[in-house]
Amino acid sequence: MLAETICSAVSAAGLGIAAITAYRKRFLTAARIAAYSLVPVGLVMTGVVEWLSGIVFKPTVWIGFGLLAAAWLLFLTTRAVERRGGSSRRERKAARAAERDAAVAPGVSSPSLTSGAGSSAPQAQNRPKKKPQQTGGSGDDFSDIEAILKKHGI
Repeated sequence: MLAETICSAVSAAGLGIAAITAYRKRFLTAARIAAYSLVPVGLVMTGVVEWLSGIVFKPTVWIGFGLLAAAWLLFLTTRAVERRGGSSRRERKAARAAERDAAVAPGVSSPSLTSGAGSSAPQAQNRPKKKPQQTGGSGDDFSDIEAILKKHGI
């Protein structure tokens, strides 16, 4: 009963402030204040306030919230362990390798997955080849930039 009275008083005060704001020709702000001030009365009329006051004072409800929190923590912990777990490390490495192979340029050959005996030849194929450096000067260094500028008419 006390909660309903307090909510009604808060709503009445809010509507009074909204009226004063509307008197000052700030109608949008007044409408927003009126909307906020009608929320407590709406909560009382729908029974939410009575429901909340019933929940707050029951110990079984708090035990239920504790169990929900424990379940949530267990879920998060299992997700973290699953992400960091050692059993799926090979799977993660295989997925990373597949992504890397998919991102390789078309001209580059991908490493063979079936090579046996641990030879170093597949490793040599993985290494990117260095472009030969030109000794002529810095004219070629900016050729791509010049092409972009010409494209845009600059």
